[in-house]
Amino acid sequence: MKRTNIVSAAIAVTGVLGLTACAPPAERTATDVAAVVAEQTAPPTADAPPESGRGPAPELAGVETPDPPTAPIPEPTVAKTQKWVKIYSGGSKKDVTPPRSIRTGSKTVELNATENAQIGTYVTDGAGRTLYRFDKDDNKPPKATCNGDCAKAWPPLLIKSPGKIFPKGIDPKILGYVERADGHCQVTINGWPVYYFAKDEKPGDILGQGVNGTWFAVNPEGGKTKPLPDAIQPAPENQGGEGGDAPADPGY
Repeated sequence: MKRTNIVSAAIAVTGVLGLTACAPPAERTATDVAAVVAEQTAPPTADAPPESGRGPAPELAGVETPDPPTAPIPEPTVAKTQKWVKIYSGGSKKDVTPPRSIRTGSKTVELNATENAQIGTYVTDGAGRTLYRFDKDDNKPPKATCNGDCAKAWPPLLIKSPGKIFPKGIDPKILGYVERADGHCQVTINGWPVYYFAKDEKPGDILGQGVNGTWFAVNPEGGKTKPLPDAIQPAPENQGGEGGDAPADPGY
C-alpha cells in the first residue's frame, strides 16, 4: 500500500473514532467503525437531504391554535302565555330569590327537574324544595281539591300577578296555573296542581312521598314518581274522607 493511502486511511479511522467519542471505549469495535464510515460516505436519500439548506421546514414545537369562540347561550324566550303569566323556554339568566315561606307565593317561579335514586326524576322549586301532586285532584280540566286543613299540611305552589315561570328540564308548554277555591292561583304541570309538604324541612326532603297512597312527588311530565316502602298509609277512619282533606299524618 502506498504511503499516501495508509495516511488517508489512518486519518479516516481517527475521524470515525472522534465521531463515536460519546460511546464507552469497549463498544467502539471494528464493526461500529465500518458502519459509521459507510453512513458518512453513503449518498443522500429522500429522507435525509444533503446539506443544501432546502430540506423540509422543521415543525414548530409548542405552537397552540386558539379555541374557536364559544357561542353565547341564548336568553330564554316566552314559550307560552296564560293570561297574565308568562312561561319561558328555560331558566332565568338573573338570580331569582325564592320566597322563604312555602305559603306566600311569588311573582317569579322556578321549576327544576331533580334526580333521586329512590323515586327517580321529580320537580323542585328554585330553592330545591320538593313539589307534589294529589291523586284526588284533576288535570282535565285542572282542579285543586286540597283546601282548608288539607292546604295547611300541603301548601299549594302559588303564583302572583304579573307572573313568570322559568323551567329547567320541564316542557314549558305543559306548565300553567289554575284558580283555587280561595281565589289564589296555583301552578300546574300538565294540568295537575302542585303542592309542598309542610313536614319537608330542607331541600331534597321527600317526606310526603306516598302519604295516604295519594300524594307523590310530581315528575317533569306531571305524573307520579314511585312510592317509598315506608310511606305513611291512611288510618281506617280517614279512608274515604271528602276530598282527602286530612291525611293520617297531616303534617302540621
